Amino acid sequence: QVQLVESGGGLVQAGGSLRLSCAASGRTFSSYAMGWFRQAPGKEREFVGGISRSGGSTYYADSKKGRFTISRDNAKNTVYVQMNSLKPEDTAVYYCAARTGTILVPHIAWEYWGQGTQVTVSS
Repeated sequence: QVQLVESGGGLVQAGGSLRLSCAASGRTFSSYAMGWFRQAPGKEREFVGGISRSGGSTYYADSKKGRFTISRDNAKNTVYVQMNSLKPEDTAVYYCAARTGTILVPHIAWEYWGQGTQVTVSS
């Protein structure tokens, strides 16, 4: 059981940067792979990237490679996504998620979800 709370969303101009945080409750954070997803109005929930339990492995959607970086600090029970060179098409509600297995792309495979944080990129 883990509870997740995202923060750090907001309004940013195209080309700017934003860092989202996801704080997890409990003392078993290192038992979970963590993922970031996003959902824009009228679109399906989309995998952004994930990080393994130890933080030793990351996996990104192809369109995010080189712009988004996921990291975790297990001592702080927190996972981050650093988003650079943001584009208007990055506008979405961003969610963090946790699962007890390895990183998987389909959102249905993830067990626990945060409430989401809005990211808006203006042109």
